[in-house]
Amino acid sequence: MLAVIDTNCLLASIPPQSDYYWLYEAFKNERFNWAVSNEILTEYEEKITNRYSNRTATLVLSLLSVAPNVIFAEAFFKWQLIAADPDDNKFADLAIAVNADYLVTNDKDFHVLKKTDFPKVNVCFIG
Repeated sequence: MLAVIDTNCLLASIPPQSDYYWLYEAFKNERFNWAVSNEILTEYEEKITNRYSNRTATLVLSLLSVAPNVIFAEAFFKWQLIAADPDDNKFADLAIAVNADYLVTNDKDFHVLKKTDFPKVNVCFIG
């Protein structure tokens, strides 16, 4: 299974005491492949640093850079499907580019993708 993980889900999955820690554990146990792009990694770094620390951001990005179940890809077409928060489009665009099984999020702005017939993006809302 191939997934694109929205930043808010990554942030929620970092603390071991979090209800979302299962996402990290599933990744660690290679239960899914995680697709990332340079643009997404940049956002991960910024948001993890802001919420936790630079050290945590470095640790997470280092893990993502060497994990065997991380797929590095770039979306070369911008679909602009999420008008409510255009910054979220990088996740939808990558999900389309890599033909991801799921885009995992808990952000309501992604609900528009449920109503979009083409291109189809399977959104998995957690939380």
